[in-house]
Amino acid sequence: MSDEDVDVLVVGAGVAGLSVAAGLAATRRVMIVDKGDGSTRWAQGGIAGAVAADDDPRDHAADTAAAGAGLCADRPLAVLVEEGPLRLAELIAAGARFDREAGGALATTLEGGHHRRRVVHAGGDATGAEVARVLTAATRGLTRMGDATVVELTRGPGRCGPQVTGALVRQGDRLVPITARAVVLATGGIGHAYPASTNPAAVTGDGLALALQAGATLTDIEFVQFHPTVLHTGGRLGQLPLVSEALRGEGAVLRDAAGVAFMAGRHPLADLAARDVVAREIHAVLQRDGVDHVHLDATALGSELLRHRFPTVLAACAAVGVDATREPIPVAPAQHFLCGGVATDRWGATDVPGLYAVGEVAATGVHGANRLASNSLLEGLVFGRRVAARLTLELPGAARGTLPAAPIARVVPRSADVAREVLGRYAGVRRSGAGLAAGLAELAALERADGLPAPTEWTVAGAVLAAAAARTESRGCHYRDDHPLRSEWWRRSVHVHRAETGLPAVVVDDVASAA
Repeated sequence: MSDEDVDVLVVGAGVAGLSVAAGLAATRRVMIVDKGDGSTRWAQGGIAGAVAADDDPRDHAADTAAAGAGLCADRPLAVLVEEGPLRLAELIAAGARFDREAGGALATTLEGGHHRRRVVHAGGDATGAEVARVLTAATRGLTRMGDATVVELTRGPGRCGPQVTGALVRQGDRLVPITARAVVLATGGIGHAYPASTNPAAVTGDGLALALQAGATLTDIEFVQFHPTVLHTGGRLGQLPLVSEALRGEGAVLRDAAGVAFMAGRHPLADLAARDVVAREIHAVLQRDGVDHVHLDATALGSELLRHRFPTVLAACAAVGVDATREPIPVAPAQHFLCGGVATDRWGATDVPGLYAVGEVAATGVHGANRLASNSLLEGLVFGRRVAARLTLELPGAARGTLPAAPIARVVPRSADVAREVLGRYAGVRRSGAGLAAGLAELAALERADGLPAPTEWTVAGAVLAAAAARTESRGCHYRDDHPLRSEWWRRSVHVHRAETGLPAVVVDDVASAA
């Protein structure tokens, strides 16, 4: 074992983590720890922002709030839409090459839930890769541990009592204790706590499990977004290719097995309704017709536009024998994004001293019950910069000496595949009270069967199932067959906390949200 001593430990190297690290690079000793390939570079559609002359941050906020189904928090949402264009301008100044119109203006596209073309993109449908390139270059001089996993957070004495003081990191066959004045969780979502997801395999919900073990609060994690158009690959599990929503923004149409455009008349925005709406409508068609996929017909867009704007999608389709310029693309919903997460304020602070969270792992309140398309990269840029600004103020001067550290709980792999299967079966596009109770019972039985410490996937599955069981209504991307209506009483949050034994405990807000 060896040890490191830094000002800030950033766990995760996607848009959120790299934004924090870039903001601190010139003034603080920063270490970045990452497991491997995260979700950022896979992002296709783009970054939403009110950058066009005919757009306004208030309109962006209105579309975000509509998608969020009454649970978006006003003040964080105002931060997102007002600071977003500034962060985009900074990214461009740092060298980001976004697509432009012939006259030089930023090219924008339309995606589901937006009433204006405000999604900027790069490389046609390779925006995430371009963002990752620029931010990686901005953090190149920092210490980085790749292919490494945080297995424990540590705590010790702080100015106001116990606080998180670092982490124990596993890299290969070595364990490295790292002492830090602040730990920032930027670990992304929970994709591979499910059997199939658009997320890479490294995204398993580690940040949620670590935060729970540290005593932090998770909020609104029942809101798991399923992307409606994921390439159907014959029942394959694991990471599945995303078929960008921007295709529908350009005019592609969803069709059932008979060729009927089934979103027409189902919603005023038809194929461009919010993701939760489209995912449920596809699910209904699958159930009605007894099939495992529908089709996204983009052939009317023409091969030239498709090859220019959607090279990533076309390549993924070609890999499974589909020529998207000539035939419809087989698609079905799959897990995509966690709308809740570790509860934070507008500057990334959790309710545990020394611990911060940013990006998909965090719950700032901007997404409410369902994230608006292309707000995820934006969130990482905006709140990543805010976390860096806060830590610059809160951590003046050089790092302190090593603090005495006590381990919190170690995450030990155990029966992860079973937990994934349980979560996928009972907490999918549609849920029910009976199913959620059955899922919790299966996880509890699994715990009793082997008596070993909980792996990340078991902890995450239990937390999501418990939160979903508590919310007895349908709102956003949480749909209950036994409670199909939205309830005004439920305009409030569900919080999940660590339990000393067994599955995480759930607390429901006593007071309705001020969102």
